[in-house]
Amino acid sequence: MVKTSSSDKQKASELVAFGEAVRRRRKDLGYSQEAFGDACGIDRSYMGGIERGEHNLALINILKIIEGLGVQPSEFFKDMDKPIGHARKPTRKS
Repeated sequence: MVKTSSSDKQKASELVAFGEAVRRRRKDLGYSQEAFGDACGIDRSYMGGIERGEHNLALINILKIIEGLGVQPSEFFKDMDKPIGHARKPTRKS
């Protein structure tokens, strides 16, 4: 598991958004951070860092958290979708 440096002034917006989504769903389910961490097999203090956007998680931990929230990954990440602007289509080379 990779942890962002504590000296980093700015957290990655994706990590913050993930953490906020986890916190919101955890609270909706009535879990404390400690109880939810226990259910996922993740330490409470580490879970707090996840919710604050301080940790860049391994895929296995992301899946443990999503499973603990009782949703499918597609459902969880749907809440994090950003609107797509006017993206340019890639051009094909002939």
